[in-house]
Amino acid sequence: MIPPLASYAVVVPTIGRPCLADCLAALAASAGPEPSQVVLVDDRPAPGGDELPLGALGPLADRAIVLRSGGRGPAAARNTGIRVVDEPWTVLLDDDVRVSAYWREQLARDLAEASPDTGGVQGVLEVPLPAGRRPTDWERNTAGLRDALWATADMAYRTEALKAVGGFDERFPRAFREDADLALRILDAGWLIRRGERRTEHPVRPADRWVSVRVQRGNADDALMARLHGPGWWERASAPRGRIRRHAAVTAAGLGALVLAAAGRRRAAALTAAGWLLGTAEFARARIAPGPRTADEILTMTVTSAVIPAVATWHRLSGAVRHRGAGGWDGTL
Repeated sequence: MIPPLASYAVVVPTIGRPCLADCLAALAASAGPEPSQVVLVDDRPAPGGDELPLGALGPLADRAIVLRSGGRGPAAARNTGIRVVDEPWTVLLDDDVRVSAYWREQLARDLAEASPDTGGVQGVLEVPLPAGRRPTDWERNTAGLRDALWATADMAYRTEALKAVGGFDERFPRAFREDADLALRILDAGWLIRRGERRTEHPVRPADRWVSVRVQRGNADDALMARLHGPGWWERASAPRGRIRRHAAVTAAGLGALVLAAAGRRRAAALTAAGWLLGTAEFARARIAPGPRTADEILTMTVTSAVIPAVATWHRLSGAVRHRGAGGWDGTL
């Protein structure tokens, strides 16, 4: 017996990736109460790209609307979608997930069981990993979504709560930390957030050798989180603190070696360079050991481990400078 459910809308930001069709098809095929509205927000920078695959929605296609957000990132795209939602619940899905066969039925139970002071109900994310071998560094990174709090890959919020806090902070330009920032503001506004029972699959998307270097841009978002929520935000969000302090130390050793060598202080430069090498080797080993240890993975981990500390440190420092005067988000929906 499916409990009664207040109506809900689904908001999906997208940049037109092929996986969107699978996401929409899974939503359409799921058993349970249908959404009142499916809002697709096309966040490609300019119009003129391929049309979004609305046909994948099957019988839900007549409930779909497409909006454009101009390439401003997932936070701004979600806000664009939330602004047109009148239903009591807004369910956020990423375009690379596949909801389960009974997801809509499970969603009905999750929302029906929500107490009046519950502002959000999180879905359970499942990340399929390859059988027969250890996961790569990128696969382990994606698998971390299983335990992450408030991931917007599948997150239902009361529309009232979203609009009360002004939605997502659009100063977060990536799919990183914008979900934690929103959840902390909703909690600070007096709402509760709990984990539901519905299940959604989040496949590991294809990635090239340098993906781990590119994701270091998220260190700038960590600087914004610290500015907005204080240095203890890690504990509140149950987020891993990461290696930024070690990265800064390794980067300082590398820069110090170069400066000392330029000054002709060869012995000191050699000692400092040895510190950089040891720090880099420790980082590479920590990433290689739990992985498949193939030649390609070892090469990738070795090369990127030499680059990541400096890139991470740069993004953290640039973020701290850029957001040094940031105040609370004052957006409106």
